[in-house]
Amino acid sequence: MPRDQTSHLERTLFEQSAIRTRVAEMGQEITDDLNGGALSVITVLQGGILFMADLIREINLPIQIDSISVASYHGGTVSSGDVTFHQTRMPAVEGRDVLILDDILDTGRTLAAIRRKLEAECSPRSVRSAVLLSKKVERAVEVEADYVGFEVGNEFVVGYGLDYQGEYRNLPMIGVLKPEYILH
Repeated sequence: MPRDQTSHLERTLFEQSAIRTRVAEMGQEITDDLNGGALSVITVLQGGILFMADLIREINLPIQIDSISVASYHGGTVSSGDVTFHQTRMPAVEGRDVLILDDILDTGRTLAAIRRKLEAECSPRSVRSAVLLSKKVERAVEVEADYVGFEVGNEFVVGYGLDYQGEYRNLPMIGVLKPEYILH
């Protein structure tokens, strides 16, 4: 018998309808800002997949998509401080406008590391970033996203692509995981 993962949530922060509305608004903002230019969207795996799938359908521009695999949480609930790139090849974005998509901006380490590597190795025309969630915390690296879906407190959230040890990504909402479901 399947488990009801929603019962693992302490509370729901954003329902699916609110997420869809905000993602559509973000898509319009990006379309307006880029004013008809071609765009390379680079999604940070695994968490950014659902966000990307919904957001690119709301951007009315020519788009190429790619992905990048990095890790900083390494299975825990806080960033390890070490950003590991899992591929040997960076996306081919020379001379293109780039939009990095990630599920959550927390310490800033991951977004800053990806931006630095893209700018140093790939010669993009411009680099912007969009995150579904931005934690209201002091960042370890001074970086902010150009487009933010929602701000959240310093809580461990799951759903809509965000996971805990590989689970909960498929929840259609975003919620706070109950402490008893987090291994300490």
